[in-house]
Amino acid sequence: MEESWKEKLKEAPISRIMKVAYENRVLIPAFNVAYLPMVKAIMRALEELETFALLEVSRPDITRFGAESLRAVKEEYDHHGDLALSRLHQDHVPVIDEEGKEVDWKALIEEALALGYHSVMIDGSRLSLEENIRVTREVVALAHSQGVAVEAELGSVLGHEKGPLPPYEELFRSGQGFTSPEDARHFVQETGVDWLSVAIGNIHGAITGAAKDQKKVEARLNIEHLQRIAQLTGIPLVLHGGSGIKKEYVLEAIKNGITKINVGTEVRQAYEKGLGKNSIVKEAQEETVKRVKELITDYYEIKGSAHILSKNL
Repeated sequence: MEESWKEKLKEAPISRIMKVAYENRVLIPAFNVAYLPMVKAIMRALEELETFALLEVSRPDITRFGAESLRAVKEEYDHHGDLALSRLHQDHVPVIDEEGKEVDWKALIEEALALGYHSVMIDGSRLSLEENIRVTREVVALAHSQGVAVEAELGSVLGHEKGPLPPYEELFRSGQGFTSPEDARHFVQETGVDWLSVAIGNIHGAITGAAKDQKKVEARLNIEHLQRIAQLTGIPLVLHGGSGIKKEYVLEAIKNGITKINVGTEVRQAYEKGLGKNSIVKEAQEETVKRVKELITDYYEIKGSAHILSKNL
C-alpha cells in the first residue's frame, strides 16, 4: 500500500471512513476481542491482506471471556494496532442487559471515551422507542463533543437472553424483533446517530452454558426489509450476530446498506480451538489469524479494502 494511502486512512475520522464504505458498498467487519492476545492476531491478518476493520470489545468479552477490561484492550490495541487498517470500538453497552438488569451505561461510555476509543455503542433496544431515543441522544451529545462516533440499536437481535431461543424458522417467518423501517427513520432523525444496528433475521451466538461452544444456527436475512430500512435512514447499517449467516445473504446485505458486521463467535471459537488443553497462546493466535483471513478473503470478499476506502476519502 502506498504511504499516502495509509496516511489518508490514519487521519480520517471513523465516521468519515464508515460513510465512504457505505457509499461504495464496502464492508467493514468488526472483530470482537474475547481474549487479549487476539488483538495482535487480528491485526496481523489485516496487515497481510491490507484490509480495514474494527476491533471491538463488549461487556460479555470482559465478564465471560478473557478481554479483562476496556483499559486492557485499549493498551493492547495501542501496542499492536495500526490506524491505517483499523479503529477500536466499544461494542454493545446495554441500558438493560440480557438478564433484564439495569446497567450503568453512562459510566461505561464515559470510561471508553476517557480511554480514547474511536467509537462507542449504546444499546437501548430493550427500552421503549422514545426512551431509546432519549438515551441515544444523550450518548450522541457526549461522544460527538469529543469527536467520537456512535452506534445504536433498534429492534431485537435475539440470542443472548436466558433460556433457549424459539425455533429459528419461526422467528424468521414471524419477523419477531425485526427493526421497523418507519421507527428507524424517526430514530435516526431524532438522535443524529452515526450508525444503526438492525434486526433483519440475524441472531447473536450464545455466550453462556454449553451452547457457547456449539456451532451457531445458520441464519438468513430479509433483504427486502433491509432495503426499506436503508431507504428511510440513509446511514451505515450494522449487522450484529454476523457469524454463521449464509454467504449469499451477507453479500446481498452489503449491497443494500449493511456497512459493519460484528463477528464474535467465529473468531472466539477459532482462538479457543487453538488454545486447546495445553493453553498455548501462540497456537491460538495462529488459528485466529487463519480464521480472520478466511472470513475476509472467502466469505466477505473484501481483501485489499483499505485501498478502495483510502481512494474514496
